[in-house]
This record gives sequence, C-alpha cells and structure tokens, in this order.
Amino acid sequence: MQDIVSKNDLRAEVLGRRAAMPPDDRASAARSIRDALLSVPEVEMAGTIAAYVSIDTEPDTRSLLFALWKRGTYVLLPRLLPDGDLDWASYEGPDSLVPGARGCPEPSEPPRGPGAVASADVVLAPALAVDRTGVRLGRGGGSYDRALARVGPAILTVALLYDPELLQTVPAEPHDQRVRAVATPSDGLLRLT
Repeated sequence: MQDIVSKNDLRAEVLGRRAAMPPDDRASAARSIRDALLSVPEVEMAGTIAAYVSIDTEPDTRSLLFALWKRGTYVLLPRLLPDGDLDWASYEGPDSLVPGARGCPEPSEPPRGPGAVASADVVLAPALAVDRTGVRLGRGGGSYDRALARVGPAILTVALLYDPELLQTVPAEPHDQRVRAVATPSDGLLRLT
C-alpha cells in the first residue's frame, strides 16, 4: 500500500510541475526530444515504431509522429480498450486521428490487436517519471505495463520525459515493466541499466 500512496504523491507532484511549465518551454522540449529521437540509429533504421499521441502537458509527440510517418516508418498508435489494455492501429497522418476513449486521440484505421506492439522495432511510451534502472511511473491504469510486457528484450523501449522527471528511484510494484531508455530535452536519448 505504501508504494501506491508514494506513486500517487509522485504523480500529483509531476502533473503539478508540468501544469506550471510555460507552453513555450513545453514546445521547445518537444522539439528537442523529437530531434534527438530522429537521430537515434534504432529509430532511423526502424521499419515499425509503436508510439503514442501525447495528451495534456505530456511532451508533445505530434511533430515526431508526422516526421516518422513522412520518412516512411510504419507508425502504430494505441487505441484504449474497455478493459484498459491497448489495441494498435496504423497512423496515416494527422488527419487519421479521431477522438477515442477518454478523449484521447487515436488512429481511425482498423485495429491490429493488442499483440501488434510486439512487431515494433522501437516502442515509445508515455511516462510521468522514470528512474535510472528504467522503472516507469505511468498514470496508474497499467495499460503500458501490459503493452511493454509483450515487447521482446532486444527492442528499444523509450519513455519521453522533461528533464526533472528522470529520478534516482521510482516506487515499483511486481507488475511494473521497465523501459530501456529515456529521451529528455537536455540529454537526448539516455540508455538505462
């Protein structure tokens, strides 16, 4: 129970800090993260990338999605299922996004199933915080823990963060799935141990 309280406190702290960040700073951070990711060898060579459409004050992914799509990468985006799991469908440009479950934008293309994430060469995941061992703090629904559990051990999994969200430790539970790297505005891609 203590970890759950700690996770909730940490979520509230991060969300408050994000809400206080000036929009121009968020936009600049998103550009830095996009540019860094586009130059990562695994991203450059990836045939398929599973990503997500950012919401609220998350580091914006829309220009990254567009850039990946324009250079011919097959981009999979999640569709939230009623049980909280994630289905996946292809991104066919900004006009292919429609309002989905809980108002989150999702692709209008036919679903490919929850297992489609396993075909990705790189997986980009949202996070509120990540520690130096890859423990990822999400929003608490477990959707990405289920998705990341389907991804092979050699696949690069990356959480997109603002600089202060890479922490020394993040509370963990047995079901939590780790990411193998983070992308931040100041440091670009950082591989974790």
